[in-house]
Amino acid sequence: MDAVNDAANHTAEPVPGQPGGNRLYPRVTSFRARRGAVSPARQDAWDRVWPRIGKDVSDEKLDADAWFGRSAPLIIEIGCGTGTATAAMAQAEPQFNLIGIEVYKPGLAQLVQRVEREGIENIRLLRGDAVDVLENMIAPESLTGVRVFFPDPWPKARHHKRRLLQPETFALIATRLIPGGVLHVATDHADYAEWIALYGNAEPQLIGMNEPTGGDPEAYRTKAPIGFERPITKFENKGLRAGSAITEFIWGKIES
Repeated sequence: MDAVNDAANHTAEPVPGQPGGNRLYPRVTSFRARRGAVSPARQDAWDRVWPRIGKDVSDEKLDADAWFGRSAPLIIEIGCGTGTATAAMAQAEPQFNLIGIEVYKPGLAQLVQRVEREGIENIRLLRGDAVDVLENMIAPESLTGVRVFFPDPWPKARHHKRRLLQPETFALIATRLIPGGVLHVATDHADYAEWIALYGNAEPQLIGMNEPTGGDPEAYRTKAPIGFERPITKFENKGLRAGSAITEFIWGKIES
């Protein structure tokens, strides 16, 4: 449904110094080919703002406190797309530092322009493959929350290996969450929902915090470090009008 809201959903253009963009997009089979131009106004905003709030994927461990200029709980959104939900969440949650991960520059440029226009100070952006970012840039037990909203379902059985949310990805995300940290996933694809439930519930580092994960949301809602709500984007509204059912999955990192 929300095709621009998934870091594993796009193929983007090469990046200077990285022929073919191979480092930014190492798992090329996980992206759908996608084209898009950046308007002159958005490119101007990109040139002004990206050096301050954006980075490309690298092997350099991220110092989030230094990047944001403050110490605050850190949330990562995998697949921020054009950033409609990202911006809304950042503005509603000024107490958090929020990093969006995306590969698609035109979508990032739209969000960069909004960040500048609306003066949003608690957003930073990483351009590249989410798994590469988590493996190489994010320290273990450093994230208060991870959000994955409407990842590409890759509906054909032969393409299921391209889905972002594999057993290994759940394990990787869990290692990056602090004890008690929250993983929040949403999908409008019934088969992918079954897949997510199967592998997410099988991850031993995670415990269910809402009904689809076998948990009681009222038992966790008040003590969870991040809220369970999320903004509804225009893409989601379009799907809801078409009769799509949204499944939300919320897990917490088990506290030892």
